[in-house]
Amino acid sequence: MIGRVSSTEPCMVAMVFRSPLPAGVRRFAFATSGAAAVAIAGALLGAGDAGSGWLWLHWIGKPLATALIFMLAWRARSAPSPRYRRWMLAGIACSLAGDVLLMLPGDLFVPGLLAFLLAHACFIAAFLGDSRFAVPAWPLAACLAYGAANLALLWGAIDAPLRVPVVVYVAVLATMGGQAVARALASARRHDAQAPAARLAARGALVFMLSDSLLAWDRFRGPLPGAGLWVLAAYYLALWWIARSVQGTPVEDEAA
Repeated sequence: MIGRVSSTEPCMVAMVFRSPLPAGVRRFAFATSGAAAVAIAGALLGAGDAGSGWLWLHWIGKPLATALIFMLAWRARSAPSPRYRRWMLAGIACSLAGDVLLMLPGDLFVPGLLAFLLAHACFIAAFLGDSRFAVPAWPLAACLAYGAANLALLWGAIDAPLRVPVVVYVAVLATMGGQAVARALASARRHDAQAPAARLAARGALVFMLSDSLLAWDRFRGPLPGAGLWVLAAYYLALWWIARSVQGTPVEDEAA
């Protein structure tokens, strides 16, 4: 994940000024934007052998931004349920592990893929706490179709040993996105207090799918011009929205 500095920070900072966020959330928004900007700057400046001396910025900024997002969810004073909060924290923690694995020297693509697969499984578990699986069914069908279309277009460029892990990952990622949207739609139809938080989670899930799609195209068909910028910007925005969904209206706790 690499990119340009100018996109991620304005995304989150703009959200700060557009909505009456609590002061603590505003501080996390600015800190996360700064860490993300450092990560992107380090990746840009460190591109190629000549810039390897700048990679330390990326190594510091990348996990720091995700850790700050984890802390945002951790410090949430209310949540749709304690169960939801626990699964979301587990998912963000797995994402942090994936960040570290994918940025370390060496080919740790499969371990990083596994860490993010576990992250999406955690998010799915969180979404299922107050919604039925694939009800309605069309968001899951649409997300699976999107994932299948990307796989079909990239198939010839994916090395044979990676095909099974990639197929499994895409299926889990698409399921996460589809369930998030289905949950948001069901919540909106019920007009319940969790509808705004469910919408945030759905936005985050879909933007996460977009980020991973760009990453896949850049890895297997790329390089794509400016892909790193959009991958990182979308990734941090997705995690931000997912973490913000933890700040919901308390409801009766459910069994884990």
